[in-house]
Amino acid sequence: MSQELSTAAAEADVESGGRGLAKLNPQPRQAYEVILKLHNAPGPFERIEAVAQYDVANEAECGRINPITGTAGRITSQEPLTLKRVADDEYHGTVYLDQMLDEDYYGRGVCRWKFGGTGALLKATGAHEETRFLTFIDADQLTAGKTLTRHYPRRDYPRAAPVQGPHGMTSIEDYPDSGNEDPTDYVPELRDALFSISLTAKEAKQ
Repeated sequence: MSQELSTAAAEADVESGGRGLAKLNPQPRQAYEVILKLHNAPGPFERIEAVAQYDVANEAECGRINPITGTAGRITSQEPLTLKRVADDEYHGTVYLDQMLDEDYYGRGVCRWKFGGTGALLKATGAHEETRFLTFIDADQLTAGKTLTRHYPRRDYPRAAPVQGPHGMTSIEDYPDSGNEDPTDYVPELRDALFSISLTAKEAKQ
């Protein structure tokens, strides 16, 4: 019964954004320095948060079976990544590819974790109504040392403007703006009024 309770508590933790039964590797070694840069920012960003995403590659062999569907659910964990400001427009942090511990969490076999990538969220002051500027670089790009740059309309800072709806103007709160890699995807009148966020990484010396 205690195992059932602990599993239920773990599932509730996952639902609320936690890692559930998963454990962190006490001695991770595969370190990369993540670099986030702002270009032509429309103003300051007081809230900058980053995460490292990890996915179990073999959930069918190790994951918990859903009693209703009879299938194993995908196991994912997003671990906080601290970014430190090194300049007005640049932030650095360290991500570990092997941060999650491979272990038998559900009694069905060892769950093997794989690093999926790194994402970031930026807000002007952190207020709820402000736009969430979002970016994500996948594992292959990050470990290859490539740079991902996404472009965003300056007009969405600090919050997106109200839009015309069927019942009049409607304000947009907590708007998720994922930007575009290609600035020409925007209409011509916006292309000269963009800013960008770049993510890259390099292998860290141990």
